[in-house]
Amino acid sequence: MGTVGRWILGLGLLAAMTTAFYLLPINKLGPDRPAASWTIFVLALVSIAALLLKEIRDVLLERPDTRPGLVIPLLMGLTVMVFASTYYALATHPGQFDGLYTRTDALYFTIVTLATVGYGDITPSGQVSRVVTMMQILYSFVFLTAAGTALAQQMRTRLGERAGRNGRS
Repeated sequence: MGTVGRWILGLGLLAAMTTAFYLLPINKLGPDRPAASWTIFVLALVSIAALLLKEIRDVLLERPDTRPGLVIPLLMGLTVMVFASTYYALATHPGQFDGLYTRTDALYFTIVTLATVGYGDITPSGQVSRVVTMMQILYSFVFLTAAGTALAQQMRTRLGERAGRNGRS
């Protein structure tokens, strides 16, 4: 699959994840079903972390069959969707969030937290929502930063290889 095909596939998968975020019955989870909610949340994060670590390892070991340019951004997008879904589910419980009412609010809060911008219009006011927000910040620092660094390293390596081939021609 060529570069354009990978971009189209990646954008299509990101669009599918976003559509699923808006259509899945997330409101069935949350404080009313804590065991199921926490199990899904933790399993999703652990699974994504494991896949990110595998991609990071493959980049660091310079495995030739590695496609981090497609996989890492999709796993990052999936991370955003997991946290946004969790925030939306938590917001159904009074006292957890101030200003978070819709799925778009949840997605917005997730991205603002990921970017460490923090406008202050949506704030985690409950203890559980603050714990999840802290988890997102730590998860982002560890896994998403490492994944982004590995992706950038892989891109530098490939660009260097291409420049070397073009210089020899």
